[in-house]
Amino acid sequence: MSKEISLATVKEHNTPNDLWLIIENKVYDVTKFRLEHPGGEDSLLDVAGRDGTKEFNDVGHSSEAREILKKYYIGNLAAADISKKRVQLGEHCIQFDPSSHRPPSACLSTHHQLPCLCK
Repeated sequence: MSKEISLATVKEHNTPNDLWLIIENKVYDVTKFRLEHPGGEDSLLDVAGRDGTKEFNDVGHSSEAREILKKYYIGNLAAADISKKRVQLGEHCIQFDPSSHRPPSACLSTHHQLPCLCK
């Protein structure tokens, strides 16, 4: 069984020497990968301590990059924090990360570990 990690805990790890991030509700400690990241360390620091799913997907990472990411997996985002990120609006479900200060993106159940709540 995977370890559950709260969003509050992830937020504490937001420095170059202690860098955690969330991708698709999974938590990764990429501290040791920071200097090896092909996109540069700044792109990792931009999402340090928060959900970087949108940025990760927007770049269009290769399957090789996704395999590399698996080495840094340390647990799943706590279920309570996942449910806080989801907001139901009538028949539509959106994913929202309040810490990102960005508009929410459309929910596609294939991008989440949990089924879309709007069904």
